[in-house]
Amino acid sequence: MTIPLATRRTDVAPVHPMGSSARILLTSVFGPYAQDDEYGSRSINPMELYHNQVTRTQGVFSLRMFHRSWGLMLIQANIEAPAALLDFPSLDRFIDEIEQHDYDIVGISAIWPNLGKVEKMCALLREHMPRATIVVGGHVASVPGLQETVGVDHVVQGDGVAWFRRFLGEDETAPIRHPMLLSGYGARTMGVTLSDRPSHTAATLIPSVGCPMGCNFCSTSAMFGGKGNFVSFLDTGDELFHVMCGLERAMRVQSFFVMDENFLLYRKRALRLLELMQEHGKSWSLYVFSSANALRQYTMEQLVGLGLAWLWIGLEGEDAEYSKLRRTDTRALVDELQSHGIRVLGSSIVGLLEHTLETTETAIDHAVAHDTDFHQFMLYTPVPGTGLYTEHAAQGTLIDETECPAADSHGQLRFNFRHPHIRNGEETELLLRAFRRDFEVNGPSVLRIARTLLRGWMRHKHNPDVRIRARYKRECRGLGTAYAGGLWAAERWLAGNETLTRRLRALRRALDAEFGLTSRIAAPVVGRVVLSRMRREQRRQESGWSCEPPTFYEVNPAEAARRRHATLCRWVSSTPPSSDMAPAPELT
Repeated sequence: MTIPLATRRTDVAPVHPMGSSARILLTSVFGPYAQDDEYGSRSINPMELYHNQVTRTQGVFSLRMFHRSWGLMLIQANIEAPAALLDFPSLDRFIDEIEQHDYDIVGISAIWPNLGKVEKMCALLREHMPRATIVVGGHVASVPGLQETVGVDHVVQGDGVAWFRRFLGEDETAPIRHPMLLSGYGARTMGVTLSDRPSHTAATLIPSVGCPMGCNFCSTSAMFGGKGNFVSFLDTGDELFHVMCGLERAMRVQSFFVMDENFLLYRKRALRLLELMQEHGKSWSLYVFSSANALRQYTMEQLVGLGLAWLWIGLEGEDAEYSKLRRTDTRALVDELQSHGIRVLGSSIVGLLEHTLETTETAIDHAVAHDTDFHQFMLYTPVPGTGLYTEHAAQGTLIDETECPAADSHGQLRFNFRHPHIRNGEETELLLRAFRRDFEVNGPSVLRIARTLLRGWMRHKHNPDVRIRARYKRECRGLGTAYAGGLWAAERWLAGNETLTRRLRALRRALDAEFGLTSRIAAPVVGRVVLSRMRREQRRQESGWSCEPPTFYEVNPAEAARRRHATLCRWVSSTPPSSDMAPAPELT
């Protein structure tokens, strides 16, 4: 996922001599992304977050999905200067763009493992566009000495919208325009490509950037100044509701993927949104990130009423030091959420400093015991810019770049430091063991969803609130057809695992009991088609095939005036008519 180009508000940037007349190119790093190359791509770290970090080792059951560089889209929508956005270009496509057009400013956003691609792009810009100002941001901006080693003009961190507005001499305080973009596209699992229609996916909602929690390993929090620092774009429930209504009308969506590091932390804002949803009869579905402690501020009735459908939550071991987990029985919490149809994506870190080979096994068992719908496992990684990185640098425990290149230091392959209890080289197998155990014990993630949805449907199909009934009907519409067929196919694919096939069969029978003849007919009919697709998918994966995102090219209105044929970026206003901007939300 690409992070916004940004700087902290305390930084002072000069104003570009051309101001709002400057032509701007915003771009992500070039592909392909799922192969080993000299620039920093790795087959183990493709652009598909779910496939690589959530459903790894699940083979044909792995969920594959791409996400747009929403940070770049946010910047483009909120500057008056003519701006083009080139998202997921090939190297040739990037070269064509800078040869055919004359830009005054080029902004590149990247993560640390793609440092090599940033260097290549900057070298090409100096060759083809020597007068252009080069701006580099995103997580890569935290790499020490980046400006000198790469040779860029500005390395920036934090709020990219504010930085670019200052740099162009524009009004930094102007209301935010919220870009229109779907949360994911190109999704596929079990050999089946899922629908990209707005009614079947979600819009991305960006209330804020940064994270106030201040975990010492978190590069996002560090980029914005650490604990307590973040930038809020939508401060109130009224502003949230206004933007969501605009996205609903323009994009025909009823679901929102909330790109906010801890959305539920601001209880007053969330409860005001709930109040407005109830008042206007909105049955929206929300996908959110939250800590366990933030969840405890709400009743389950409030969370269901708010439309909580997906939850991404950190689930470190019982001995973890992070306060966001203290005094919380996370296994009971996950089960309660799932009993209401709320799908849970748990996230656990492997290789914490206190971990040994033996205690890591215990931590993995603890994570797997949650039986989440998805589970992300990541290696404990000191990322440049974080407190953790600073600590290891001071202790002299970081591994030299020649031994562990940045391209391998993404949390899915190797330690980039010397662990006190785990020898370098052992960590990769530990991580893979976590993914394998999760799959062996809990089964395919995509089919765990069916279990959670069925629990929610059985509980809320007769809910007295018409909004809630409508939401569960929408979210569970495929249970008796597509999911029934998927379970039928999975039973046969996993025939050698008696425990899993027994669970899958029991779940399919529960669907039959609820949906009757529809499920009993759909299961073998749809299932045979799915099974055929799975076999084809396996052959493709074994041949080395990988998914790659398409290239997107969009321009804002100022740049569109120079072009006859270009896709115009779209947005909605964040400020309701006649409303005053409220102060930023306070932590409760």
